[in-house]
Amino acid sequence: MSSLVNDKMMNRIFSVLRKESATHIIFWSILFLLFTVVEGSKGNMLLTIKKEIINIGFFALIVYLNIVYIFPKYVENKNLFGHLLNLFVIALLITPIKTLIIFFLHNNDPQAQATLLKNQIYIFFSTFLVGLSSSIYSIFREWLRSQREKQELQKQTLTSELRFLKSQINPHFLFNTLNNLYALTLKKSDLAPEIVLKLSEMMRYMLYECNERRVPLSKEVNYLKNYLELEKLRQGKNIKTNLIVQGEIGSQMIAPLMFIPFVENSFKHGISDSISEGYVNIEILISDQDLQINIVNSKITRLSPPNKIKSGGIGLVNIRRRLNLIYPEEYILDIQDSPNEYRVELGLTLVH
Repeated sequence: MSSLVNDKMMNRIFSVLRKESATHIIFWSILFLLFTVVEGSKGNMLLTIKKEIINIGFFALIVYLNIVYIFPKYVENKNLFGHLLNLFVIALLITPIKTLIIFFLHNNDPQAQATLLKNQIYIFFSTFLVGLSSSIYSIFREWLRSQREKQELQKQTLTSELRFLKSQINPHFLFNTLNNLYALTLKKSDLAPEIVLKLSEMMRYMLYECNERRVPLSKEVNYLKNYLELEKLRQGKNIKTNLIVQGEIGSQMIAPLMFIPFVENSFKHGISDSISEGYVNIEILISDQDLQINIVNSKITRLSPPNKIKSGGIGLVNIRRRLNLIYPEEYILDIQDSPNEYRVELGLTLVH
């Protein structure tokens, strides 16, 4: 059993040294040089070098005992008093051994030996403080590691949620468009082939270019234009659409399929045969990194069946979730619902 514990401790020591060997070597070398320069100016340089090798050796001893054995016990038990007591005992055991070795190193200097014996309390406290410093370092390192793991977990969670939400948006849009196409094919409309071409171009964008977290704003606007053209073909004279883009589209990047749920909702719930002149007006304002899209559509005054409202809300629920995930403090969403009109104003801070 004792052999097993010793092997485990040695494995920990070698693991620590192997992972950060260069950093440890540089740190102890710098510390040794500083101590040697300070003490060497007071007398025999060769004696100083021997003494500082012993000092550094015992400092390293308590540091590595703490890192590989004492501190892991503290992490496991969360007993601060017990941890400090362990450091205290180790420093108490090291002090006389270290004093004895340095004592024999000064065998030709009785005065130095007497001073050494008198200053054992300082040797003890210096050893204890070095051990305590390694605990503070270990706590800081553990905190950094936990922060990295937390950030990685958040990133993975964000990626998986965005992937899931986007997968809901794409079939939702496709389902509605195919329904419209099916209705036109039943009527043997000449518009069906053109709709197929537009849909093909849009699906290519969704399948091959929307897999990144950000896409060029220019492609997202072009996708929106294709969608509007498709709706014009489908709706015919029953609707008036107007798209205005103000500002310069350059290298700005935006989360993919960010506009389409709002626009789709405008057509799905704002256009009906009961409205003689339905309309959807879209205005995109671009100013460097700031973007605002305003969508205003006519509204059906009659009440829709409850299940239809629920179905139509899927895209909007998802887009709110995506905004909170991707632009947590970089967007403003204002939705105004009046008796005859529905208005959406979305402001985003983009990246280049």
